[in-house]
Amino acid sequence: MSIVQEFNEYRTKMNEKILEEDNKVLKRLFNLDTNAFAEGALDVKTKEVVGLASSMVLRCDDCVRYHLGKCHEVGVTTQQVFEIFSIANLIGGTIVIPHLRRAVEYWEQLQKEG
Repeated sequence: MSIVQEFNEYRTKMNEKILEEDNKVLKRLFNLDTNAFAEGALDVKTKEVVGLASSMVLRCDDCVRYHLGKCHEVGVTTQQVFEIFSIANLIGGTIVIPHLRRAVEYWEQLQKEG
């Protein structure tokens, strides 16, 4: 199983378990996240680019993987991804480099899987 499949399956399984508990606050938080990344004054591609850069700076590998997947879906190119990586590393500093390595590996797998 690839790192992309493993991540997506785990994320789906755990999100289902979380939402099954019917916690109003968590459901609203998930809904807020969904709505924030929907088409609006900014298009979805721009929002995903912002999400990816922010996730890199915050050093959240799960978030980076999620936004890389979404960037791949909306047609962000490898050159664009590396510009996003460069901005995130400039803002976040060298502590982001380990996350950059994992992000590159994940992006390469997304490209392989199409």
